[in-house]
Amino acid sequence: MGNKLTACTSILIGKDASIDGTIMIGRNEDAKAAWPKHMVVHQRGEMPNHFISKDTRLEIDLPEESARYTATPEWTDKDGLFEEDGINEYDVAMSATESAYSNPLVLGYDPLVENGLNEEAMITVVLPYVKTAREGVQRLGNLIAKYGTGETNGVLFADNDEAWYFETGAGHYWVAQRIPDDSYAVVANQLAIQEIDFNDTNNFMFHPEIQEFVEKHDLNPDPATFNFRKIFGTADRSDAIYSEPRVWVGHQMFSPRQAMEETPESTELPFIMKPDHKLSIFDAQNYLSNHYEGTEFDPLGHGEHAHKYRPISLAKTQESHILQMNRPGANIHWLAMGVAAESTYVPFFNGITDTPAPYKRGKLPAQLNSAYWIFKHASVLVDSHLHDFLPLLRDVQKERNAAAIKMIAETDRRLPSLKGEARATFLTRQSDDYATDTLNAYKKLSLELITKMTDYCELNFNTDENL
Repeated sequence: MGNKLTACTSILIGKDASIDGTIMIGRNEDAKAAWPKHMVVHQRGEMPNHFISKDTRLEIDLPEESARYTATPEWTDKDGLFEEDGINEYDVAMSATESAYSNPLVLGYDPLVENGLNEEAMITVVLPYVKTAREGVQRLGNLIAKYGTGETNGVLFADNDEAWYFETGAGHYWVAQRIPDDSYAVVANQLAIQEIDFNDTNNFMFHPEIQEFVEKHDLNPDPATFNFRKIFGTADRSDAIYSEPRVWVGHQMFSPRQAMEETPESTELPFIMKPDHKLSIFDAQNYLSNHYEGTEFDPLGHGEHAHKYRPISLAKTQESHILQMNRPGANIHWLAMGVAAESTYVPFFNGITDTPAPYKRGKLPAQLNSAYWIFKHASVLVDSHLHDFLPLLRDVQKERNAAAIKMIAETDRRLPSLKGEARATFLTRQSDDYATDTLNAYKKLSLELITKMTDYCELNFNTDENL
């Protein structure tokens, strides 16, 4: 589906780089400004044994047993499912995909495959069938080696032990790198993985014939090394405007002492970074909500460089998610519908049996019984008078964020005493109550904004009190 290309921004955080020992992978799904998403739970055994993609017509036989998993599919499957992100019952998290580009030289020898495995189907044919992040990497790699892909993509995996970043470089060739526990990575529409150590199978996975392919066709500009980004990727002016600034701002947020010499258009930005301080769930959310605030590049500003670079959070974000693993209680699928900077991340615990009805509704045209459209409604109202209304939105966001942390702490305290169905029921109720309260807070905000807007009409006149 062409509108998915050139989109998305991703973050991966190792457990020793986080403030609470959790592993986080997150991404903005950017495609269209008005294109609803749903949040669903697929039950164990729900998936068919044979998959046919509505996007590419690819057919794949699937294992007989499928695990329960969360997902955020499109409102219509006319062009495919695009389930995008989720956590399965074995506590494996997956987010697909971060769109990228391969250079013409490698594509000349291994062209993209028109009816291959693309973003649209990746979650659906991988996540229900794996029990570790490493298994997820291997399954996806095997499928792409067999069926090929029609896109260049990055895919995020995590479990309770580690996080991995997977990249395709051509029609069939791929690599993956484990994120070191004490590090993080931010990615923005470029191939990101750099040096591959083929002897370090603990931290690297790859297509078994990728070295032979590169050597056979003389693709490596520096044969003394194997830099995946330089062999398979691009480095042109569009990268400098579109992609590199989003990586730069992440480094400025989390590693300012190390990144002092970096500029928004630096072409050699490292993939793996160590943070200057431990990162929290709100650090991850703030990155995915970033629009260069505090800099001359903020599109909400008025300087000459306000629209120079593509921001991380923008109007065409359909949803933003962070999958938080290795938690002391249940792992969490955080989901912000619409523009992350003008929405709230709602925590859905892994182990829930269902999601609230508004999260499963939403189509075109807009309907205000849909979670996606409730958040978008408040967002567009705030946009109409940003200077006056943004503080009101920020107040709601702060209150909801504090309420989320309080609710999660209360849930963690109760969980050890609950097992089986009682645990699932409790997690579902806790998630539903917070999600519903947040929708109500945004409905209330929208009504407040509409009330305030009634006096902004151009058909207004100040009457002399003496008349």
